[in-house]
Amino acid sequence: MPYLHNYRLFISHAWSYSEKYQRAIKFINAAPNFIWTNFSVPVDKKFENMSRRALEEELCQQIRPIQCVVVLAGMYVAHSGWIQFEIDYAKSLNKPILGIIPWGAERTPASVKLAANKMVGWNAASIVSGIREITP
Repeated sequence: MPYLHNYRLFISHAWSYSEKYQRAIKFINAAPNFIWTNFSVPVDKKFENMSRRALEEELCQQIRPIQCVVVLAGMYVAHSGWIQFEIDYAKSLNKPILGIIPWGAERTPASVKLAANKMVGWNAASIVSGIREITP
């Protein structure tokens, strides 16, 4: 079997929409011949009682070593300052950004479309193919 690259990913998401995050994780985990390390923090391990500056630094520490930021592009993103912070920080480091268009979504936030190197549909094959395409 050939060597499989281990992709270091940060999945940007809102903790209040963690079911979408969990579904994206299942899609990526189910993809054949794809190995990855998750640098994002799920809702059950979320940071609590932190100052804004401390949370920003935690997010920066998560994003620095990754190879690609995956953004779940639901309309709630347009109202999340934290997701925008993650996008802006990733862009400042020239990290590629993959936007995932939610299943059945009629609209996608402009901030994600403008920042993303690629937008893909809500299925394992599209997500993994997109990551491979934009990740060095």
